[in-house]
Amino acid sequence: MEKIRTIVVNRSAYADNDAEASLLRSYLKDRGVFLINVMSSPGAGKTSTLIKLINALKSSYRIGVLEADIDSDVDAISVSKETNVKSIQLQTSGMCHLDAGMSKTGLDEIDIKDLDIVFIENVGNLVCPAEFDTGAHLDVVILSIPEGDDKPLKYPLIFEKCDLVIINKIDTLEYFDFDFRKCEEMIKYRNPKSTIIRISALTGEGIDKIKNYLKNKIDEWRKS
Repeated sequence: MEKIRTIVVNRSAYADNDAEASLLRSYLKDRGVFLINVMSSPGAGKTSTLIKLINALKSSYRIGVLEADIDSDVDAISVSKETNVKSIQLQTSGMCHLDAGMSKTGLDEIDIKDLDIVFIENVGNLVCPAEFDTGAHLDVVILSIPEGDDKPLKYPLIFEKCDLVIINKIDTLEYFDFDFRKCEEMIKYRNPKSTIIRISALTGEGIDKIKNYLKNKIDEWRKS
């Protein structure tokens, strides 16, 4: 009887994407473009936060936006209309995330030669987007008060990977049972190096804190 061959596969299923993401970061660094990946569940306020933030930053930086959704171009239209910055829609046709190859396709289409910052608004989902490196220099997750304070416990990976955690809709706090202390302790347990900023995209409270955080990160990146 022929001996059965056993092959041990140690290579990560994400290895090709990770390599492509690393090359994309280098490609963007050479061109002076800082890529920011923004993730959240649907309805947490990615688009409204981005609109407020872009309007706060656009006097200092040339900005573009890649809007990713399974279908429609609603968010790209909203961002373009409210900010007057370059915005294109990436329709994933059922895919629940972006990967580095998709990011590169979007960046080629938006034409980065006149840009300093590109925001990716990733597909609304707390699971899949965290699993794929988009090639971004900074990863951000937005958690909203109505979602509850237990999300870092239920969806650990996205909080482990993000540099910045934005807690949005603080203007609704009186209507929901949300414990900031418990939530922020869980975030820090998952990722001690993360920065946490509380905001209201509706009122604009806290947007300046994000703006200053990003300016510092971009300055550090340019010097590296």
